[in-house]
Amino acid sequence: MKLDIVNSDNEKVGAVDLRDDVFGGRVKTDVIWEAVVHANAAARRGTHATKNRALVSGSGRKPWRQKGTGRARVGEIRNPLWRKGGTVFGPQPRSYDYQLPKKIRRSALLAALVQKLNDGAVVVVDRLAVEDRKSKTTVAMLRKLGATGKTLVIDVAPDEGLALTTRNLAGIKVVPTGRVTARDVMDTTEVIVTRDAMEKLQETLA
Repeated sequence: MKLDIVNSDNEKVGAVDLRDDVFGGRVKTDVIWEAVVHANAAARRGTHATKNRALVSGSGRKPWRQKGTGRARVGEIRNPLWRKGGTVFGPQPRSYDYQLPKKIRRSALLAALVQKLNDGAVVVVDRLAVEDRKSKTTVAMLRKLGATGKTLVIDVAPDEGLALTTRNLAGIKVVPTGRVTARDVMDTTEVIVTRDAMEKLQETLA
């Protein structure tokens, strides 16, 4: 499989060969699903918290004596059985992250890239750099490359100007090849990859 390499003005300057043994396989949607579910779980903040009987406000004094009143025995007003008492086994802050095997993560990333290649949503660029460090310049450059919706930009070491000018642009994400995930790829409509990044991905995913 061959893909055209374009410059920042969307003019063809070459071509890159994609190995069929790497990008020629079927799209494993089940693996993509596993990776996306894992990424969504890891992204959860998990800050939910309910107050148990130790945290809810109220005195620890015994409301009435144990025997002789005819009423049910009770130790404190923070009892979970009482109104405004503590919650039993309520949610507490925790991490939802879990370990996903490296092979599955790589397989999912490859499958996601193959899906985007099949959809014609991948553009290979010779080089991406923003010299004047202006967001307006970045938007114009990405539009020339056909980026109209949510866009993922992948580079081996992203240009500092590009990284700075996209921080305040909604729908544009710039990631190095070592940190890109299947969720990043599937969450966008266009994927822009530099020549060096495509070669690195091909080497890593082979």
